[in-house]
Amino acid sequence: MDVLLLSRLQFTATTMFHFLFVPLTLGLSIMVAIMETQYARTGKDVYLKMTKFWGKLFLINFAVGVVTGITLEFQFGTNWSRYSAYVGDVFGSLLAIEATAAFFLESTLIGVWVFGWKKLSRKAHATVMWLVAGASNLSAIWILTANGWMQNPVGYAIQNGRAELTDFAAVVFNKFSILQILHVLPAALLLSAFFIMGVSAYHLLKKQNIEFFTKSFRMGLVFGFIFSIVVALEGDFHARHVTETQPAKLAAMESLWETTEGAPIYLFALPDEENEKNIIQIGAIPGLLSFLGHHDFNAEITGLRDIPKDERPPVLLTFLSFRTMVALGTLFPILTLIGLYLRNRLLENPWYLKIMMFSIPLPYIAIEMGWLLAELGRQPWIVYGLMKTSDAVSPIALSQVAVSLIAFLGVYGLLGAIGYYLIFKYAKKGPDAIAH
Repeated sequence: MDVLLLSRLQFTATTMFHFLFVPLTLGLSIMVAIMETQYARTGKDVYLKMTKFWGKLFLINFAVGVVTGITLEFQFGTNWSRYSAYVGDVFGSLLAIEATAAFFLESTLIGVWVFGWKKLSRKAHATVMWLVAGASNLSAIWILTANGWMQNPVGYAIQNGRAELTDFAAVVFNKFSILQILHVLPAALLLSAFFIMGVSAYHLLKKQNIEFFTKSFRMGLVFGFIFSIVVALEGDFHARHVTETQPAKLAAMESLWETTEGAPIYLFALPDEENEKNIIQIGAIPGLLSFLGHHDFNAEITGLRDIPKDERPPVLLTFLSFRTMVALGTLFPILTLIGLYLRNRLLENPWYLKIMMFSIPLPYIAIEMGWLLAELGRQPWIVYGLMKTSDAVSPIALSQVAVSLIAFLGVYGLLGAIGYYLIFKYAKKGPDAIAH
């Protein structure tokens, strides 16, 4: 164990825990805004109940996400001070904009929304919820822009011994960042749709509030189907860009060891990093990896053996996280397509409702695997091609990181237990437990 490893473990744990709450905040804020807009437009009580019920779950999720997100950013100063000193002029400016232009706005507007029910008109209150959704997603856009810069650094120059910002527009319109935004935000809506469908399925199985949860389920179906397709299509664009900018990540994603023209994808494979080969590779689809990377079945794909060992990502974890994400991403449109077929006969098909109830964790797993892929696949670089992770860690004692890691795990575990207990508690109670 060393400072670098413990710092990486701490950042991984806190980031992945924080990301359990972020997507639901992003997607559910938009869906609650749509529900409240329907209430403002029609005045129907069912839409008010939907807004109150799903809004309550949104607020609980948001509260836990905020706490974990704030402490996460402090680690750039405590655990990764050399990184902050070297690239802070670029990276720090993006985080500062996120905090001042989005996070504070979002937090203020949520206060207005919570306490403004009897003080604002229906339309004004619905408008506030749209502003909350906009600020939440704007916050995510700035964070993803910062991460996109780490994946594909642009708009900077090395001056005075560090990376300094030279072209803010290039950073903001970085293609890698834009593709990440177009992948993560639809994925958040997909996750939120499955969350709504899963909770609704639980109540429909118990024959509780049938009109309420049927409307909620159908709304989730539409969003789930649309954004499962959007995520899959965007993934194709993302794969092509990764091929251009991070060839080592692409090779690790498919465990390709030899540089190959017409590179195949294997349906089943198991990497052996020590011997630089695959122990198992079954079901080759010729040229498919070349097609995904270049839209040319005969294009050349760089293999891991042509990449220096000290510049390769962890192959097995990168490979497994990618395969898990793709497998689940293939499942989601199938499940929602079945649901669209059964949408008028949900109560007559309890088997489908049970599947959707138990499917709530699946989008969480897919998103976590996607985030793991993005970060692991970039290694050993903290800023791709510019700064290695080993050069970014703070010069602090091992004991300091060990104590903070244990403390983070303990506090985050408690927060997670409380957060999910409250979500489950109010989700099971249903809309009748939420006072007007």
